Amino acid sequence: MSISRRLDEARKAFQRRDLAASQAAHTPEVIASTAEPHGAPSHQYIGNLIYGGLDGIVTTFAVVSGVAGASLSSGIVLILGLANLLADGLSMAVGAYLSDKSEREYWQREREREAWEIAHLPEGERLELVQTYKAKGYSEEEAEAIVAIETKDPQRWVDAMMVHELGLLPDDRKPLTSALATFAAFLVAGALPLTVYLLGLWLPVPPGLAFPVSVLLSGLGLFGLGAAKVLVTEQSWLRSGLEMLALGGAVAAVAYGVGYFLRGLGL
Repeated sequence: MSISRRLDEARKAFQRRDLAASQAAHTPEVIASTAEPHGAPSHQYIGNLIYGGLDGIVTTFAVVSGVAGASLSSGIVLILGLANLLADGLSMAVGAYLSDKSEREYWQREREREAWEIAHLPEGERLELVQTYKAKGYSEEEAEAIVAIETKDPQRWVDAMMVHELGLLPDDRKPLTSALATFAAFLVAGALPLTVYLLGLWLPVPPGLAFPVSVLLSGLGLFGLGAAKVLVTEQSWLRSGLEMLALGGAVAAVAYGVGYFLRGLGL
């Protein structure tokens, strides 16, 4: 059994408050068999995919709703919708790239600083680590014993300072991959509200049918992505799906109302 599967079993047991199942996931034999240190590499980007997709569908659906509320043509829907889809998608991708890159650079800079301080000020760094453990509730003797072990190896010492003093964990995500995952999810999910309007370029779509179909597709997409969010949050898929459907619907309703109001002004 891989560690990712064992953790999945432990999470399910916790959600059911099933002590027997939780004990089964924590036996010495099962723990010893989990040789895999991390989940699959792609699991790191689930958050980018889900939140990129949610933002894509909500913002595009809001544009479609606003244009529909103003009773503008399908051509206007496509122009504004596609412009929003590409511009906002690229903006989110750039944001994800810069965010991940900045976090990696900050982590690396702090690690280099800790390594330099350990090399030049070992007693001070050792005392800092002792105080950090004491602040967590360890006695003086316990903290000294732990620090004595961790400071035997410089790399392990730096790791301890990074985690316990600074609260910084390494992030293996690649900024470019995060950006591409975010952009792809934004593009695919954000295209759902526009699908029926795109089909209208080749197939006849009754004027009164396009927006209701867009609402249906967007609602299904919002619920599906909201439910998929449990892969990150570990919450109820039904509650998460309904919550996202309600929030996305509220945003679309506001956009529709603004469009309708502007139509009333003759704009």
